Amino acid sequence: MSVEAMVNDTTHLLEVWVAGWAGCRGYETRREGRFPAVLRADTTREWEYFAHDPAEAEFAELAAKTAEVPARILTILTNDVPRYTALAAKNGLNVTSASQTMMIVDMETQDAEDPWLPDDDLRWVPSTADGVHHAVVYAGEEVAASGRVFVADHTAVFDKIVTEPGFQRRGLGSFIMRALAAQAFEHDVESGLLLASLDGQKLYSHLGWSTVCHVLMLSASDEGADLSVG
Repeated sequence: MSVEAMVNDTTHLLEVWVAGWAGCRGYETRREGRFPAVLRADTTREWEYFAHDPAEAEFAELAAKTAEVPARILTILTNDVPRYTALAAKNGLNVTSASQTMMIVDMETQDAEDPWLPDDDLRWVPSTADGVHHAVVYAGEEVAASGRVFVADHTAVFDKIVTEPGFQRRGLGSFIMRALAAQAFEHDVESGLLLASLDGQKLYSHLGWSTVCHVLMLSASDEGADLSVG
């Protein structure tokens, strides 16, 4: 499916992203009605439900399921954030993250060759395990930056792109993205998908990615924690 077709069918795009993200993390998946759900076994140890612009009745059902356990999360993809913020309040949920966006890229615009590190004192190690491609940059024995990618339905889903605090502003985020893209090209890939933080959005835009929609994360928890972390 082309990037243009995917953007015009965000429901399908969400399905592909969930499959790739769960693949990256080894998460169990299931359906909650027509919506995908993932068990975040390594963090909240609870279910996270996903939906793109659900109808009000559908939202209420997902919200009720989410509210059964404070650690559960309901993640909504939408370009109408005020509507779902109001629906969350009406259904007893709190906004825990509203800063992320889903972003997409045509992989034909990305470099298929292994990139070069910006500093001679750094080295990078690619690896693959259980279908997940990893890229890690080391400074000596210390991890400087890392990330991973999993291919689902001809789509490279990028996850956990991290540059450690002591190594930021050295181009390592771009390097990791290029290194992972080169690994993803071992498969027949057409598009790339990821969820981006505010800082990440600047980096990915520079690399040719574009925003599809906003990502709203909701929970019954009243702690105000950003459940997008991790």
